[in-house]
Amino acid sequence: MFSLLPALLLALTAQASVLTLQSPRLIVSDSTGSQLRSEPLSLSQKVATPVQISGKDTLRITFQVVDKDGKGVQPHQTFLRLYDEKTNEEGILPIRVTPGGKAKFDLNLSKPPLSLPPTPNGDPLKVTLLIGSSLHDPLSAELFDLVLPRSQVAPEHPLESTFHPLPEIKHTFRPENKLPPKFISAVATGVVLAPWAILLALWSQVAPTPSRTFSPSILPFIVSLGAFEVLLFRYWIGLKLGQVLLYGAILTIPTVFAGKQALSSIGNRRLGRK
Repeated sequence: MFSLLPALLLALTAQASVLTLQSPRLIVSDSTGSQLRSEPLSLSQKVATPVQISGKDTLRITFQVVDKDGKGVQPHQTFLRLYDEKTNEEGILPIRVTPGGKAKFDLNLSKPPLSLPPTPNGDPLKVTLLIGSSLHDPLSAELFDLVLPRSQVAPEHPLESTFHPLPEIKHTFRPENKLPPKFISAVATGVVLAPWAILLALWSQVAPTPSRTFSPSILPFIVSLGAFEVLLFRYWIGLKLGQVLLYGAILTIPTVFAGKQALSSIGNRRLGRK
């Protein structure tokens, strides 16, 4: 328990460290380098008058990041956030800070950065300073409002439509099929069953009589054919193809001999009648 106390105190001390700015100032100059506006910045109060720059002007922001002891600190991340409240467009501009904590940011509209948000209506942008460090508390301060010349409307992103609600899906079901008249159904049934009736009639002329079907010479062949039907049924339930081929090959041998004996018996009976 006591061994954890120094680590907790060190963590609380690190979290309590606060960064601040020393000598923050904004300067607006024209293309010739003449200063049009220069005034200090404050972390606690935003500049009352919006800062306005034209196409050839340059906005410069300078400051030094220091800790509570006044020593220069180089934070891990330093950005300016430019945000338009009406269009919700924003741009994040990084600021390079030296190891001694000194920073300088220049915004030249003759070469605007790609992340600069569009201002089609000329509305002011809120400029916020964001500083992040793993050893100190984060810092966020709204500095001033920036008025830029009107620009083109921001192009629509190719995936913009995927971030909006899609139309409601309405399912349409096909109407039920109409049944044909009973007469047509009966005729179609007769057409389907007619070949079977003809087949049974012709088979009755050549099929052996029931008394001969169950004779010792014909019954083994009938049983072997039934065994093949059972094997196919078992294959449909769960047997594998290899098993079916193996069992079928085994059944083929007795089936061939039983069939040969059945055909010989039927032939002998027919010759005896003649």
